[in-house]
Amino acid sequence: MIDYDPHKWRTTFFAIKGSMIKVISLRSLFVTLGAIGLVVIDLYFVKFEVPNAAIVHTMVGTSLGLLLVFRTNQSYDRWWEGRKLWGSMVNTCRNLARASSVHLAHDPDRLRRVLKLTQAFPAASTCILRQQAWAPVGLEPDDVEAITSHNHMPTAIAQRITFHLAAERKLGHLPDMVFTQIDQNNQALVDIIGACERIHKTPLPFAYVVHLRRALVLYCATLPLALVASFGWATVPIVYGLTYVMLGIEEIGVEIEDPFEGDDNDLPLERITDGIQHSVASFLPPD
Repeated sequence: MIDYDPHKWRTTFFAIKGSMIKVISLRSLFVTLGAIGLVVIDLYFVKFEVPNAAIVHTMVGTSLGLLLVFRTNQSYDRWWEGRKLWGSMVNTCRNLARASSVHLAHDPDRLRRVLKLTQAFPAASTCILRQQAWAPVGLEPDDVEAITSHNHMPTAIAQRITFHLAAERKLGHLPDMVFTQIDQNNQALVDIIGACERIHKTPLPFAYVVHLRRALVLYCATLPLALVASFGWATVPIVYGLTYVMLGIEEIGVEIEDPFEGDDNDLPLERITDGIQHSVASFLPPD
């Protein structure tokens, strides 16, 4: 995610990174080249006289605008839900570390294992969401072996945390009620990564995206027909500007639809993970 100061117009207005200007400009250029050809034909060869073309385009543009707004709203809802989920992960990991540091204080080795596993959970979640290989750091060999024997690392880490909590309960060091309360945080972590995977693996309905893009392309491609009679050569910059805006809105929806991919406008999962690990590290017992 790109950090910026919303009060500084100069730095945001002229920004290149994260603005998707290259993709949008190229697509707008293709439409504009078609507009140039149409203007040349209209001015020097055959006049394009399409009755009420401007009125029809205005009506279609209104409907298309509503579709684009809906598309970007849905994408932003997914982006913001992803941020709320990772905010919940921060709080849940902190609560798990806080409770464990008190109720497992009698066994520093067990406490260290649980806290190291808690630190590993967001890192493994990031790898799952971005299809990356997970490299365990600071975990005991038997924990690593138990985790890597499963095909879903975050769930396996949560299972391992429960394993250590259950071991303390069997030894009589952890009352059943306390075990249940601490393990609820563990269960919440599994629910969070499951919700993130729901967003990651479920794009917007295919039919909606197809219809929107077809309508958008047809609208932009035929826009010169509605303008050339009135604006002549001025049709070219007008078409480029309108196309840039319309295609840009659609591309913003694509960019933020999946907030976990690691693009410029996606969530800073690594930064959030580092923050969680730093918070949990403060509860680690001294060596």
